[in-house]
Parts: sequence; structure tokens; C-alpha cells
Amino acid sequence: MKKPPSRRPPLFEVRHSPIHGYGVFALRRIRKGTTVTEYIGDRISHDEADSRYENKAADDNHTFLFTVDARTVIDGGVGGNDARYINHGCDPNCESATSGRRVFIEAIRTIQKGDELAYDYQIQRDPDDPPNVDEIFACRCGAPKCRGSMLEAPKKPRKKAKVKAKTKGSARTKGSARTKGKAKARGKTKGRARPPRGRTPGRAG
Repeated sequence: MKKPPSRRPPLFEVRHSPIHGYGVFALRRIRKGTTVTEYIGDRISHDEADSRYENKAADDNHTFLFTVDARTVIDGGVGGNDARYINHGCDPNCESATSGRRVFIEAIRTIQKGDELAYDYQIQRDPDDPPNVDEIFACRCGAPKCRGSMLEAPKKPRKKAKVKAKTKGSARTKGSARTKGKAKARGKTKGRARPPRGRTPGRAG
């Protein structure tokens, strides 16, 4: 009698993380280039995301929101999966990639059994951020080159132009919900990928 094919064990599990709150840990070796999971949740507009979380405290660094494009945000806190528990890391072993307006988490190097999965959130900065915004979104990943913040690196100031022209939709409104984003597009030339901004549970991670 032919034995049914044995199922491979799952790639990862969710458990308490030494970084903060919950995290995602490899249950077996994950090769570089493997699609680990898809980031799933309620697909809503940016306006709906802002409205849904407009009453969050200024010092609350938790979010399950992930930007897909200019129209769509995935709220992993509603109908989401374990992808929302992947923590931030300044020297990550994963990154996000978009394909067909879906967001996937992929391994950018081989991950060993027991390792915690992480990607660089690069949370978006806003013009009206409080002075202690880097404290609020402090990073505790422990990487040798940890930049100390889950926020994207501050942009270098540009020379002031004589006339400042505002592009419609370029600025975020006060109180708008922060999201993960900047996932690289699949199929593009290999090179430096632009990882996502954002956070996951437990700490935004």
C-alpha cells in the first residue's frame, strides 16, 4: 500500500520575542529567496485607515497597517494572519515585495531554524511628528548597526527653493495613520531593495 506523501512542517511559528512582544521564528531552514508568507488583512483606503485609527494616542507605536499603493492599505489587525507579528530589524533577514497588489514577505538571506524573522519597517515620518518621535518608535533589535529607531532615516535637508510648490496628495494630513510600505516590486532588476515601513503587534513588531 502506497504511503501518502508526508507534509513538510510549517516554516515558522509565533511566540514571545526577546525584541518585544510576539515575534515570528523559523521552525526549519528557510532558503534565501523563499516567499515566507503573504501579508493579509482587510483591504481599505487610506482615508478609511485614517478614520479607523484617528483616536490613537500620539505615543502609541502599534499598527497593523501596510501600504499597498496610493489607493489601498492592508489592515492586518482585521482578518490578518501571522505576518503581522514579524518584528522590525535594522539588519533584517526578510523584506516585503508587492505582486499584483498583494504584499509578500521574502527571505533575503538563508534563515536558520530558531532565528527570528525581521524586516526594516522604515515607518514614515510626518511633518507634525513630536520631538520625541524616535523615542516612541525606538528600536531594540540589538543589531550592531542598529539606528535606534523603527522610523525611516531622516532625510537630508534640501536647499530652499524660492517658490515651494505643493503637489496634490504629497503631504499626509495631521493625525493620519502610519503604515508600513515601500515594498519592492517583484520582477525588477536585482539591487538594493526598498524595505517596508511599519510595525507589527507587540510593539509595532
